[in-house]
Amino acid sequence: MHPEISRQLARERVADLHREAARDRSKYRPRRYSGGRLALLSERNFLVFCTGYGTSLLGTAMSRIALTFAVLGSGGGAAGLGFVFAAAVLPEVAFMLGGGVLADRLGRRPVMLVTDASRLVVQAALAAALFTGRPPVWLFAVLAGLLGTGEAFFTPALGGLTPQLVPAARLGDANAVLGVAQSAAQVAGPALAGVLIAVTGPGTVIAVDAATFGVSVIALARLRVPALAPPARRSPLRDLADGWAVFRGQAWLRITTLQFTLFNLFTWAPYLLLGPLLARQYLGGARAWGIIAAANAAGAIAGGALLVGRRPRRPLVVGVTASFGYAAPCLALALRAPAGAVAAGAAAAGVATAVFGAYWSTVMQQRVPAALLARTTAFSLTGAYALGAAGYAVIGPLAGLIGAGRILAFAAGYATLSSAVVLTLPAIRAVRWR
Repeated sequence: MHPEISRQLARERVADLHREAARDRSKYRPRRYSGGRLALLSERNFLVFCTGYGTSLLGTAMSRIALTFAVLGSGGGAAGLGFVFAAAVLPEVAFMLGGGVLADRLGRRPVMLVTDASRLVVQAALAAALFTGRPPVWLFAVLAGLLGTGEAFFTPALGGLTPQLVPAARLGDANAVLGVAQSAAQVAGPALAGVLIAVTGPGTVIAVDAATFGVSVIALARLRVPALAPPARRSPLRDLADGWAVFRGQAWLRITTLQFTLFNLFTWAPYLLLGPLLARQYLGGARAWGIIAAANAAGAIAGGALLVGRRPRRPLVVGVTASFGYAAPCLALALRAPAGAVAAGAAAAGVATAVFGAYWSTVMQQRVPAALLARTTAFSLTGAYALGAAGYAVIGPLAGLIGAGRILAFAAGYATLSSAVVLTLPAIRAVRWR
């Protein structure tokens, strides 16, 4: 087929999907809200979902700490731990697009139910293995890979489910509240895990995480969400092509995806990998890094809370402006600043995460047809994650050659320059709140 004819057919298909989405919205229009900033929590569906999702986020934050100590306790060492972490990340990149297609085809809630039920079984199996002995590293890696696969299917479905839980006017507030829940879990989870590991051991924490997935399953089962129009019977590849057509047709989405693909490679992966190393060298070790990590999460909580009820005319301009904060902790570490300064920079990065994440998600949900939302989200997230995972393999050896400080200085410079360039682009400045 001639390329121009193919592009025209893709444009016509996307236009048809926009019209179908408009019919869905008119048929299932949620009730309007009145009241202040906390009015969102009066919506039953959103409150039930937040309860289950927030509980599972807390369990996941706890289990990450427990998994680290469990692998080390089983004799895995640093190499084994890296192997297990890689096994968790790679399926997210490999299966994210398939997860988006499945969520749009079968429904977001059913996919999330099956995913969380599966992760409950996986974590229960790991807890049982820890209670009965010292599991080999390969078993940790296999189970971590299954968890990563679940995340690949859950995340695109989450992006598509949120607009079904709240009225369109409250999407920004909903995304901000979900961001606050994620950040709060990052603060409370490691602290609770540390106490439980000291008293009982990592197996107990993994078992608690399995139970939190059970709470999420119950919450998802209790949701009453309007059904979208059933999709036409098409091949999965054609479904994927439709999602790609929408992704390609949104200039702002292509730009921000490219920005964060390179950001994860050049800025955030070096920060996460080299930050603890420098904390051990000159800030006092794990305690200092724990404070810095808590400051990052606290900044995200504060930023998310301040977003509720706000409707900026140009949400992406506000989000990209906030992303300048990502450079702060990298620059502070590169300058070997004291722990307080690094923590302040981490808090600024946390605010950036909350503001950009909430407004980016809202713009996505406002501008992408509901029937393609999970697929389009999957395309963006796959691009954003792909190079970051690869960066972990080269950053350590590179730091040994040129020094961690120079890499983090480059990381800060890239974060600043990329935000400045993206902020000037017409496609970003043209996006208005709907």
